[in-house]
Amino acid sequence: MDKFVITPKEDKAVTMTIRIDRSVQEAYNALSIRTNRSRNELIGMALQYALDHMEVQEKSEQ
Repeated sequence: MDKFVITPKEDKAVTMTIRIDRSVQEAYNALSIRTNRSRNELIGMALQYALDHMEVQEKSEQ
């Protein structure tokens, strides 16, 4: 009989506190209801999208 192997769960999530405008929070609350996704999940998706599509411009020398 094969063994039922359980490996340790990788916890990649961290808790982070940020301050945002109330209007942004309300927009995420509404989007959460509309999409049936948690506000946390939506914000995480938006942050990942921003990182994936970000372009950093270096300070130009004068």
